[in-house]
Amino acid sequence: MDVTAPNDESFSIEVILSEGGKTAPCCPHGPTLLFEKVRKGGEKGRKFYACSACRDRKDCNFFQWEDEKVSEARLLAREAENQSKRPPFTHQEYCNQFRKFASLPVEEKKFCQDCQILLLPGEHEAHVSHRSMAVSAAQLRRPSVLLHPLDNKKSNAQYLFTDRSAHFLLDTLVALGYRKVLCVGTPRLQELIKLRNLEQKHEPMKSLLLDIDFRYAQFYSQDEFCLYNMFNHHFFDGEASSAVLQAFLTECDGQKVVMVVDPPFGGLVKPLANSFSLISQTWGKLQSSDCSNADMPMIWIFPYFFESRILECLPSFTMLDYQVDYDNHPLYKHGKTGRKQSPVRLFTNISARDVVLPKEEGYRFCSVCQRFVFSLNKHCAKCNVCPSKDGREWKHCSTCEKCVKPSWKHCQSCGCCALPDHPCGHGQEKEGCFNCGSLEHKRKACPLKDTHRISSHRSNAKSGGKNVSRHPLLKSKSKRKSGAARRTKKMAALSK
Repeated sequence: MDVTAPNDESFSIEVILSEGGKTAPCCPHGPTLLFEKVRKGGEKGRKFYACSACRDRKDCNFFQWEDEKVSEARLLAREAENQSKRPPFTHQEYCNQFRKFASLPVEEKKFCQDCQILLLPGEHEAHVSHRSMAVSAAQLRRPSVLLHPLDNKKSNAQYLFTDRSAHFLLDTLVALGYRKVLCVGTPRLQELIKLRNLEQKHEPMKSLLLDIDFRYAQFYSQDEFCLYNMFNHHFFDGEASSAVLQAFLTECDGQKVVMVVDPPFGGLVKPLANSFSLISQTWGKLQSSDCSNADMPMIWIFPYFFESRILECLPSFTMLDYQVDYDNHPLYKHGKTGRKQSPVRLFTNISARDVVLPKEEGYRFCSVCQRFVFSLNKHCAKCNVCPSKDGREWKHCSTCEKCVKPSWKHCQSCGCCALPDHPCGHGQEKEGCFNCGSLEHKRKACPLKDTHRISSHRSNAKSGGKNVSRHPLLKSKSKRKSGAARRTKKMAALSK
C-alpha cells in the first residue's frame, strides 16, 4: 500500500483490526484491512480499506473509504475480478493431475518453466514454444527448488531457508518433542520433514503448509497444503481448509503441535500477530480443559529490529540469537560478520533455555541469562543481560545506563547515544508522543489515543457519516514515496 503525505513525519497509518464486527470488503487476496491516517496531535483522518497482503497499489489497487457506498454494478465487477485472479484449477483437480503425472514414464514427465506447472502428455503441444524441463522423482519432492521464488518485495517475496537453517529448525523441534509442525509460509521446512520421513530413520512427523502461493497445490494433498493469507487469516477454500487446520491442530496420542511462521519481512506486525493468535486460540479450544488457556508453541522468524513491535503484540515471546539465513537473499547469508550478518532471528514463546543453539556456529550458553547467545554477545553486569541484538559486541554507556551498538557515541546535546553523524537535536528521547506531544510516553501508551478515536466517531455520526478529510491522502505522483522505501531507509539506519 503506497500511502504518504507531504511531510513523512507528520502522520502515520494505523491498522484497525476490530471495528464492531463489520464485514470488510474483499480483494483478490481475501478480506481487506481497515486503515486510519493519524496526524500528529491525535487528529484522526478518514478510514479506508486496502489490501492486506500488498503494500503497493500497483500490485493490488483495491481502495475503498470506510463510509463509501458502493454501487451494485461495482460490487459485481469487483467480484468478477476477484474470481479471475483465482487459481486455474481447484485443489482437488491439482491432486488428480499430480496422481496422473506421478504414474507417467520418466521421459514424459515435463515441467513448464514459463507457466510453472506440471504438464500431462496432452498438454505438451500447447507449451511447445515455452521453456520446459524433465522432472525427476527427487525434484518432485523439492517443489521450492523446482518453482521460481516469487520476488515482489512489496507483496509476496519468497526467501527460502538454506539447508543449514532448515535442518537446525527441524532438529530443534524434534529434540523438543514436537511431532506435528504447522508450516506457515515455510515451504522448505515442509519439504525437509517429508524427506526425513522417507528415510525411515526417525519417528515420523506430520506437517501442514499454509501459504498464499497456490503453485504448491500441485504437489501436496488437501491434508498437506491450504491456500492461506497470513495477513488477514483467510483460507481461500473456506470451511474445507478450516476443517483441515482443526484436524491437524488436534493433538492425539501425545503428538505435540508447534507453529513455525516466516512472514514477508515488510509485513505489518499487528495483523500478522492477530492471525497467529487466532490460530493459537483454535489450538487452545481443541486442548483438554487444563491446557485450554495455554498458548500454542510458536516460532516466528523475523528481523531483530521488529523486536519491540512483536513483543508489544505477543509479550510472552523472547528473541533468540540464532541467525537465520536464506538461499536466495543477497544479504541474509551465514558466515558474514559485522553489519553484514543476517538480521533475521527467532521469536518464540518456547523456553529460551530449551532451544539449544549450535556451539560449532559460535553460540554459547549464558548461565546468568539462562539462554544460548552468540559468542560476541557478552553479558553486561550493569544491565544484567546479554544485550546485543545484531551479533556484534555492544558497549555500556554509563550516562544512558544501558548498552548500545559499538558504532554509537553519547551525544550531550541529544542526551542519548547515536551515530556520530546523526542530525543533532533530534534524539529519540526528545521525540515524545506522536499523539499528544508528551515526552513521558510514546503513542502506543498514550492515554488519549482511544479518546480521540471515540470523539472522532461521535462527530462523524453527528454529521451523518460525512467525514471528509481536509487533507489529500496521497501526494502528487512525482513526489510520492512508498512506505516500503521509508521502512528500508529506517532499517538501514538501525543496523548501523
